[in-house]
Amino acid sequence: MTWRSGAAASPPVRPVPLVAVAHGSRDPRAAETVQDLLDLVRRARPDLPVRTAYLDHASPTLPAALSGLTEAVVLPLLLTEAYHSRVDIPGALAAVTARRPRLRVRTGTTLGPHPLLVDALERRLAEAGARADDPGTAVVLVSAGSGDRRANETVAGIAREWEARRGGRVVAAYASAAGPAPEEAVLDLRRSGAARIVVAPYLLAPGHFADRIRRETLAAGAEVVAEVLGAAPEVAAVLLERYDLAAHRPRMLATA
Repeated sequence: MTWRSGAAASPPVRPVPLVAVAHGSRDPRAAETVQDLLDLVRRARPDLPVRTAYLDHASPTLPAALSGLTEAVVLPLLLTEAYHSRVDIPGALAAVTARRPRLRVRTGTTLGPHPLLVDALERRLAEAGARADDPGTAVVLVSAGSGDRRANETVAGIAREWEARRGGRVVAAYASAAGPAPEEAVLDLRRSGAARIVVAPYLLAPGHFADRIRRETLAAGAEVVAEVLGAAPEVAAVLLERYDLAAHRPRMLATA
């Protein structure tokens, strides 16, 4: 066979780098969990450059993570829309693009709410020995809590939708900034006659809140406390979905 001379093949289009922005924690387990999650993303998309950034307590910062890039998709590793996603990340991006006018940045939405995250919550409960499909089991869905009422209402909405889906009680609780507190939710369910109470932390990574939720809800009478969402395949799938939506937007969201 002879090859015909023709136009040179176009070089493959390299995906726009993903910069995932986590909250950050003094607890080293949190950063380890973020890296484990992003390793799942890298295995799913080996050609996708993935970088990590943190808003606080860990490095690199978002400006440092964007260093050397000409474009990026910035995604918040956050479970609800609140101050960090509405103020901190846009503010940091505005400061970076003011100094680097040729940097093109697309931003994506937070991980939650998303039905796959509820799948991950159910799997974490099952791994801890609780059946999420048992209508006789009451679930306390615990988020970190926020001073932003809309974020707390989002978690309450997830609890209502999950309750309708599973056919058993699901109540929302908050580890800070709002009520009821996780242990109060457990006690209320006990007083209402719930036969079995389990706790599902709506948290991305281990740390202070996760430890306190486990300790205080078990003391209040919960039978099972699941692990945090962590490096779950469902979370990685949501992250890639958010990336694809942002990467294919026709307009750059942060430019100068």
